[in-house]
Parts: sequence; structure tokens; C-alpha cells
Amino acid sequence: QVQVVESGGSTVQTGDFLRLSCTTSGSVFTPYFMAWFRQAPGEEREFVAAIRWNDGVSYYEESMKGRFAIARDDAKYTPSIYLEMRKLKVEDTAVYTCAFTGKPTEYYRSTEGYDYWGQGTQVTVSS
Repeated sequence: QVQVVESGGSTVQTGDFLRLSCTTSGSVFTPYFMAWFRQAPGEEREFVAAIRWNDGVSYYEESMKGRFAIARDDAKYTPSIYLEMRKLKVEDTAVYTCAFTGKPTEYYRSTEGYDYWGQGTQVTVSS
């Protein structure tokens, strides 16, 4: 079993920068994809960004491209990623959750593509 833990959520103001981190533990193995999803109150969980582990290629939800950046955190001993968020907007307020899969799924933009999930970290952007 892979445990996934997010950190870094906070209350910030419009235009601020925030970095979220995601680390893994337990029976960890090399992922194929790791990703971030988010869920705002009353909304469905939506895809934010994913990174393919072996070559570092990243994918983004179109509306977040250019403001958000996902990357591997190779300073950690276990597979870990972070998400840098710039020019934050009120509509970025959500619980941000990290996900992990060891399979070469084509559903990397979908929740069904991932096997292991964290509990999420709250990001609140105030105006």
C-alpha cells in the first residue's frame, strides 16, 4: 500500500504564490504518473496537472497552464512532487489532492487513472 501525503495548503491573497508538496511512503514503487486534482465546494474533483515519471513530461488543465507548474521533487527519498501556483485567483480555492499510479494509463487526466490518493490540503484564496 502506498501512502500519499500533501502539505503546503494555506490561506493566501489574490495574486500570491503558493507551493504544495506531495510525498509518498509505505510500500512505495516507481510511479508511472503522479498528479494533482482539486475540488472546490459543491464542485466535482477536477484535473490540475500530471507528470509522467520516467521522462518528466507534464500535462496541465488548459486554464491552469502558465500559472501552475508540476515537477518531481528529487530531493526526497521516495517519489514526491510539488505544485507551484502563481497569480492565484479566488476561483483557485479548493482542496488540492495528490494521486499516484504505477500503471501506464491513458486516463492520467481522470480520477479513474489513479490508484492511491492523499487526504488533500486546503488552499483558500481571498480577495
